[in-house]
Amino acid sequence: MEQKEENRYSIIIPTYNERQNIALIVYLIFKHLVDVNFEIIVVDDGSPDGTQDIVKQLQRVYGEDRVLLRPRPRKLGLGTAYIHGLKHASGNFVVIMDADLSHHPKYLPSFIKKQIETDASIVTGTRYVKGGGVHGWTLMRKLTSRGANVLAQTLLWPGVSDLTGSFRLYEKSVLEDVISSCVSKGYVFQMEMIVRASRKGYHIEEVPITFVDRVFGSSKLGGAEIVEYLKGLVYLLVTT
Repeated sequence: MEQKEENRYSIIIPTYNERQNIALIVYLIFKHLVDVNFEIIVVDDGSPDGTQDIVKQLQRVYGEDRVLLRPRPRKLGLGTAYIHGLKHASGNFVVIMDADLSHHPKYLPSFIKKQIETDASIVTGTRYVKGGGVHGWTLMRKLTSRGANVLAQTLLWPGVSDLTGSFRLYEKSVLEDVISSCVSKGYVFQMEMIVRASRKGYHIEEVPITFVDRVFGSSKLGGAEIVEYLKGLVYLLVTT
């Protein structure tokens, strides 16, 4: 793959009870990023299911310099997980993605290629352009997600088609700048990140992806997260 030689990519993966998924996603990252300079930073929030034990086994296979385990004692929120991972990132670009295989590593080369071609500060995966989509969702969840995005688009005009996605590539300095101005936690954090970046005038590009519902385990999205999303939307409407 064509890439600037000096580029190094730090892939931050927050985990909580992802024992069944973490080995497969690490394998797929290595499979799809041949000849790319990267590291994987797993930020585990004290998973009781043995996720950290699996990551330690992966370190023996791939090397502790390629798979980094940077745990925290308990669940402390998605936003702070990225901040924690960022402290340990040695790359000049940072990828954030989920551990549950809903974000397939096969798209990573497209993210990197798009960034190199456009010199974008941020490349974000989107379900809502030609070539993108979702798989494994109920009609109700599709409508909820689509409705949430349409509502946010109407109120916030962020300039991107998928506000609630969490599969993104950032220039490290841009991520550090944007993340320092965000106050939201949980799932609202992703939306605030991209809205703040847009308001700051950063160059954002999109790559179509198909989001696949988690393969193993149960979804962590519930009614409380939806309420938080709506509160976050109002907050961003007032403050951006």
